[in-house]
Amino acid sequence: MRSVQFTAESSSNGMVERDFTVGDVPGVLWSPASGADRAPLVLMGHGGGNHKKHPAMAGRAHLLVTGCGFHVAVVDAPGHGDRPRTAHDEREIAALRKAQTAGEPEGPIVVRYNARLAEFAVPEWQATLDALQELPEIGADGPVGYFGIGLGTAIGVPLVAVEPRITAAVFGLHWPDALVETAKQITVPIEFGLQWDDERIPRQAGLALFDAFASKEKTLHANAGKHFDFPRFEADSAVRFFARHLSQVVTSPA
Repeated sequence: MRSVQFTAESSSNGMVERDFTVGDVPGVLWSPASGADRAPLVLMGHGGGNHKKHPAMAGRAHLLVTGCGFHVAVVDAPGHGDRPRTAHDEREIAALRKAQTAGEPEGPIVVRYNARLAEFAVPEWQATLDALQELPEIGADGPVGYFGIGLGTAIGVPLVAVEPRITAAVFGLHWPDALVETAKQITVPIEFGLQWDDERIPRQAGLALFDAFASKEKTLHANAGKHFDFPRFEADSAVRFFARHLSQVVTSPA
């Protein structure tokens, strides 16, 4: 099993930031500056075209770390951040830009591309989780959540479906194609966000994905506005969701 190799460390605003690699996958682990023994871990998936330290990731991590005392880990998805793009990545991105310029639907391209990225990213996330749970401040018996919007949902749904260590998840803003059948395998508590006036993902498409989850506890957050109007306050709601579902199952180290 591959271990976590830390490559850099800094601290500010009550949060320690440590860059790491697991194999050739780069990531970042944010932790409380103090009192982080055996705290819950939240895995976060970044959006398409973004990276592990995108301001949205850092902002959500700060809320979870300083507000709940959790650890938060993000890795660069294949072809994103510090990872090189393949020829396939370049072709799909070019096809997406062409569709956007022509005013054509981008959903079929994004769905296809994200599904391929997920094929590589899911085992990478599992290897990363294995390695992170070897750290004494996290441990193998601690609760784990997943938080991912957009591409983070495309990768997160198949990850949560096959990973029993993840016991609560926040998803949103993605087409149901390629995800519905997998979502039917998920039974952990879910919080799901969509934009009621989304110009990219039709309302019924978002509702279809939410409906597919087999979770007995699932909550839909539908906000007025277009795709990129997704409210920042939804991050606060996600923090409360994880505090509710992960804090209650924290166990003391033996």
